[in-house]
Amino acid sequence: MKKQLILVILVSIFILTGCQFDQTNQASQMDLTTRQSLKMESFTLNNMFISEEKILVGLGDSLTQGVGDERKMGGYLGRFATEMESFQGVSKIDLWNEAKRGRRSDQLLKQIQSGEINDSLKKADVIVMTIGGNDIMRIVKQDLFKLRVDAFQNELLLFAKRYGEILIEIRKLNPDAPLIILGLYNPFSIVTDEANEFDQILANWNNTINNVAYSDFNSCFVPVNDLFNSNSKMVYHTDFFHPNSKGYEQMTDRVLESLKSCGLKQLTKGEMDF
Repeated sequence: MKKQLILVILVSIFILTGCQFDQTNQASQMDLTTRQSLKMESFTLNNMFISEEKILVGLGDSLTQGVGDERKMGGYLGRFATEMESFQGVSKIDLWNEAKRGRRSDQLLKQIQSGEINDSLKKADVIVMTIGGNDIMRIVKQDLFKLRVDAFQNELLLFAKRYGEILIEIRKLNPDAPLIILGLYNPFSIVTDEANEFDQILANWNNTINNVAYSDFNSCFVPVNDLFNSNSKMVYHTDFFHPNSKGYEQMTDRVLESLKSCGLKQLTKGEMDF
């Protein structure tokens, strides 16, 4: 009887131990599965690990076209395209330059509204623009020797309206691409270093461009006026209006500096960075 009782107890212990081991094993397996699941859910692939070809589109006037660049490197835009190929997340840059010498803001707005460059704007990963210099020069040419501040101020109101409409039209076609907007500089500083009314006129126009850029959630304003406030560093082309290669190199450096301040990674939603 005692032997039978001992046998029953041993069998019971064996069964209970086996159950506990099975429960522990099942719990371990469940814990492993849960941890693996959580690990897979929390892991996301950084977009910049996948380098892709990016499209850079240039808009505007002769500065973006690269007029005056004696080294034929495409002005600041061509140099910027070369710099972009070293960005994280970029394997190659396809440059589409839609800029044209002499273009004013009303002409750029018309170009965009015509649908002529819809394909470029829709496919662009980054858009760069210079516009406004020819708007100012149209007023200058009307009466070079009787320049009135109020004439520039009246035109500035119309210019601000057109600039805002340009950004609206771009965002209709491409709501996400970073828009790099360069300011204006005073080409008359090559004649005199003295402060004059034109400096204040130019400051007002640059402030307007900056404010329009600030109103767009994904734009970066690039000031360049200080780069051309004299020709002491030999930054002008022989036409004494456009930058030369050295001037365009300085503009490229300023674009890169401004993108660091604006935050390239944020502007591109994590797709590109320095």
